[in-house]
Amino acid sequence: MKFQVAGAALLSASSAFGAVIKRDDAQFKNGQPVDGKGKGAPILGGTNHQIDLANLSNLGEQSTDSGTVPNLKWRFSDSKTKIFSGGWVREQVVQDLPQSHDIAAAQQHLTKGAIRELHWHRVAEWGIVYEGRILVSAVDENGKYQVDELGYGDIWYFPKGQAHTIQGLDDENEYLLAFDDGDFDKVGTTFNLDDWVAKTPKSILAKNFGVPESVFDKVPEKNPYILNATTSTRNVTGGNGELTGNSSYVYHTLQHDPEPVPGGGGVFYKIDSTNFPISKTIAATFVTLEPKGLRELHWHPTAEEWLYFHEGEGRATVFIGSSNARTFDFSAGDTAVFPDNSGHYIENTSATKNLTWIELYKSDRVADVSLAQWLALTPADVVASVLKIPIDVVDDLKKEKQVLIKGN
Repeated sequence: MKFQVAGAALLSASSAFGAVIKRDDAQFKNGQPVDGKGKGAPILGGTNHQIDLANLSNLGEQSTDSGTVPNLKWRFSDSKTKIFSGGWVREQVVQDLPQSHDIAAAQQHLTKGAIRELHWHRVAEWGIVYEGRILVSAVDENGKYQVDELGYGDIWYFPKGQAHTIQGLDDENEYLLAFDDGDFDKVGTTFNLDDWVAKTPKSILAKNFGVPESVFDKVPEKNPYILNATTSTRNVTGGNGELTGNSSYVYHTLQHDPEPVPGGGGVFYKIDSTNFPISKTIAATFVTLEPKGLRELHWHPTAEEWLYFHEGEGRATVFIGSSNARTFDFSAGDTAVFPDNSGHYIENTSATKNLTWIELYKSDRVADVSLAQWLALTPADVVASVLKIPIDVVDDLKKEKQVLIKGN
């Protein structure tokens, strides 16, 4: 009986709520799927109103959306955060975002002196610092090494199987990690030093290093992953020398000029094997789009596009062919994947704040085809006939990529 009374009250409240919705006015900004043109109705069942308000496109706001497009978005805030003495990590893998076949990623935080313990991967690792400073250290199969300090915007790339570690230098340090395999969590992908040493007989360790077995009495039995320590003060020498030049694992982004942006709508850095030769399996861009600006309509001919939105608010419509298109809203901490060769744009929806994001591709280079440039370099009468637009409009199309278009 109590359930029936409560249920009746709930239905009554829902009905009353529905009654106040003005169906002759669009209600998307109120978190309701009502377009004001005769389509839609209020949500009366369970829903997360805050998420609805942050994702108006999911409510049907974009009338050009059509067909069925799978979910292409994941929020790092929905990831499980693993906490350690000295930091934390939270991941986005293919199990979180099934359409992301090529790239898995993580946000990772280290306090001062904390170490992401020595390890290596079966896949390549790419990273960019967005807060604080870190020390990276790596050794390759030829006994060459690199120890370097990285700050905001700096990038590293460790090829498959290269031994490395990361240490925090400032009080708080944070960075984005990415890997060229969406199924990053499967067994046999990451190999941690403490984990291996703890699973090796001490007699073998003693023989291998030429020391007494007692040296290894305090090796952690449980893999620490991230651990507290003091900031390194020692230099590395010897071996077969340092990794420099085209062999360097580090790219100091802001020490280089950004790419030309004829559209004048922001700043566009490209980091791939053409200017960072070691990075042969992950190509990247680091983009800042001005308020109301547009990353022009385009597609990528070589790979899926994986994205991490660092700050601001934006929107993108993804066209996957056969009349299937879907619009997504993005804010800081969101990740996304745009399928291989799918057409899309990215718009900064804020009138006052920049939109900053990272694009990653499982490729040796960044490549995109601009819709406007394609049409401008195609016979104008052909384009006009297909699109049913005036030929003088086609004649006026810009023949160079605009990349980032300034907002109105």
